[in-house]
Amino acid sequence: MKQSGDNGKAKRFGMVIDLDKCTGCGSCMVACQAENNVPFREDESVKTLSITWMQIYRLTNGKSFPDTEICYLPRPCQHCDGQHEGHSPCVSVCPATATDYDGETGIVSQIYTRCFGCRYCMGACPFHARHFNWWDPVWPKGMEKYLNPDISVRMRGVVEKCGFCFQRYQKALEKAHMEGRRELEEHEYQTSCTQACPAGHHLRRSAQPAPQSASAGPAGFQEAWPSEKSQGFSSAGGTRHQHQDLLPFQQTVGARAGTPAGIAQGT
Repeated sequence: MKQSGDNGKAKRFGMVIDLDKCTGCGSCMVACQAENNVPFREDESVKTLSITWMQIYRLTNGKSFPDTEICYLPRPCQHCDGQHEGHSPCVSVCPATATDYDGETGIVSQIYTRCFGCRYCMGACPFHARHFNWWDPVWPKGMEKYLNPDISVRMRGVVEKCGFCFQRYQKALEKAHMEGRRELEEHEYQTSCTQACPAGHHLRRSAQPAPQSASAGPAGFQEAWPSEKSQGFSSAGGTRHQHQDLLPFQQTVGARAGTPAGIAQGT
């Protein structure tokens, strides 16, 4: 998809999540699971073995009522740029080139047929956004009919993660090309979590490259979200997601057992 008037550069995409609006309902998690054929187990109590591309963390300041402050932090894959664009932590360590950074869209993809399960990417990911398939997916009778034909079901022994609903991007491109257009409208490519959020706190929009010295957020978002409300974006060298909130994350702790320290601090 070429963008006119920009030397042939394609659009890049990002997402903003307004934590002031998030109620922790989990609609984004369910929509993501249904859209991307994320497998599940009969017993999901062992969270180290469960798979969820979108995880919601509960953050609190640890104070009792009426001074309690609580917010919920949805965490998909952050689609990191890396310290140098295209050198995401997971991409840099994968020996099979099973994960790759798309310089045009800014999306970190996962090629499941190349993955042999070394899990180096899981160790390198600062956001704990990758999951390993310990078993072949088994669907209850009749539920195989609900699977999305636009995305493959992953096998045992490979790593999977959020792909920014890339299959929707491909379908939007195909539709635009059939109509003789070279550009996508903003509403034509939306992720499943964006559409499912009842509070409207997910916002997916295109983002064009901006100087790395810009003061707020990832490239292209500086004009829309002021720096005093921006959180994160430094530990992985820039991400495709921005979390926005008024609650000072440096004073929060993860109320949920096993919350990664980086996420509890708002990264």
